[in-house]
Amino acid sequence: MTLQQVDIKHDAATSRHHLHRTREPLPASSTLSQAPSRHHLPSSPCRTASAQVAGATGDPPAQVIEDFAGLLQLLSDGTVIRCPDLDLYVYPSPAFPPTLPAAEWKDVVYDPTHDLKLRIYKPTAPSAAAANNADGGDVGEKQVPKKLPVLVFFHGGGFCVGSFDMPNIHACCLRLSGELPALVVSADYRLAPEHRLPAAHDDAETLLSWVRDQAAAAADPWLAESADFGNVFVAGDSAGGNIAHHVAVALGSGKHRVDPARVAGYVLLWPFFAGEQRTPSEAEYPPGPLLTLPVSDQFCRLSLPAGATQDHPALNPFGPCSPALDAVTFPPTLVVAAEHDLLRDRDVDYVARLKAMGKPVELVEFQGQHHGFFVVEPWGEAGDELVRLVRRFVYSSMPSSNTQHFHSHDKNRKIRSLAMAHLSFLLVHPVP
Repeated sequence: MTLQQVDIKHDAATSRHHLHRTREPLPASSTLSQAPSRHHLPSSPCRTASAQVAGATGDPPAQVIEDFAGLLQLLSDGTVIRCPDLDLYVYPSPAFPPTLPAAEWKDVVYDPTHDLKLRIYKPTAPSAAAANNADGGDVGEKQVPKKLPVLVFFHGGGFCVGSFDMPNIHACCLRLSGELPALVVSADYRLAPEHRLPAAHDDAETLLSWVRDQAAAAADPWLAESADFGNVFVAGDSAGGNIAHHVAVALGSGKHRVDPARVAGYVLLWPFFAGEQRTPSEAEYPPGPLLTLPVSDQFCRLSLPAGATQDHPALNPFGPCSPALDAVTFPPTLVVAAEHDLLRDRDVDYVARLKAMGKPVELVEFQGQHHGFFVVEPWGEAGDELVRLVRRFVYSSMPSSNTQHFHSHDKNRKIRSLAMAHLSFLLVHPVP
C-alpha cells in the first residue's frame, strides 16, 4: 500500500494532565520513534519513591503488595505510585514509516469533572489507498463519502496503564483515521487501582453521552463538518475491547441512549476477558511479548473491586452473576483474536456464545500473532491486514454510505470470506 506524503498537523493546545502529571504535546513522528522502550527503563524507579513515601510520616513502613514491572505499585496503606512517563514504557516504541496517512489531530476535554480528554483525528484529504471501499478494491476518490464514519477507540492496558497519547496508540489511530478513512475519537478513562471497575465502563458511557451531545449540537467544528453520526463505531484493544463490549450491552439493553447518534457496529480487538476457570490457551501459558498469565492475573487484582473474583461481570461476560445477553440487541460486531494470545480461547468462546444467541458477530483470528500485535507494530505486515479488515467491516456495515455495495443478507457471508482471505494471506506470508 502506498501512503500519501503529508505534513501532519497538531493542535497547539495538546498538553494533557493525567494522574497528577503534565506531559509535553506529542512530538512529530520522527521524534516519536526515538521514545525509550521499557527495556531502557532504570531497574527500579518506583522502589526509591515508595521508600520515601513509607518513611515520610514516621508510621511503620507500608509494604508493596502489588508491583507491575517496577512501573506501578500498590502499597498496603492504599498508596498508589506511578512512575513518571509510565506510558512510554508499556510498549516497545513504534517505528514510523517515511510516509504517513493524511490526518491531523487535536485534544479535547470530554469530562471536566474527572479531567478526561480525548484525541480527535481527522483525515486531511482522501487518498487512493483510503478510497478502498467494502469490496476491498480501489474505487477512486469519488467513492469516499463527504461525511465520514466516527470510530470511537478505547486503548488497552489492563485497565491499569495506558493513555490515548501513547506513541503506539497514536500510531494506530493515525492509521485508522487516514486509511479507513474515518473520524477517530480516541479517549482516556480513569485507571485502576486508583479507580477500580466499573469506573472505566462509566467513563465510556460518559464519552458516548459526549458523542450524543455532539450529534445534537455539533459543537466541535471538525465533527460538525465531517462526522456521519448515523455511523458511529465503537472499538478498542484488549481492555478497550472489554469496554466496547460493555458499551454494546449498555446501549443494546436500553440502559443508555445516544440518539440522535447511532452506533452501527463494534470492533473488539483481542478483548480482555477473564474467569476463574482457566481456558486451555491460558493453561498453556503461551510466551507472549506483551501479555503473560501473571500480568493478566495482576491486572485483574488491581482493576476489580476489592475481594472480587475474575468471574466478576466487569471481566467475565458469561460469569455466574453476569447479566443475560439473550435480549440485548447487537449491531454487526467484529472480534479479532490472535493465535498465540493467552486470551484467544476466551475471545473465541465469546463469539461462539453470541452467535448461538443469533447476534451478528464475526471472528477473525490472525495466525502466528500474539496479544496486541497491532499496537506493538502499528505498521507491521499484520497491521496492514488489520487496517484493511477494519476498513471493509466499517464500510460494509454502513447502510447509508455511498460506498455500500452489499445487501444485508450477504453481509455475514462476505465478512466470513474476508476472514478466510486474511487468514490465507497470513499463513502464506507469516509475520515474525
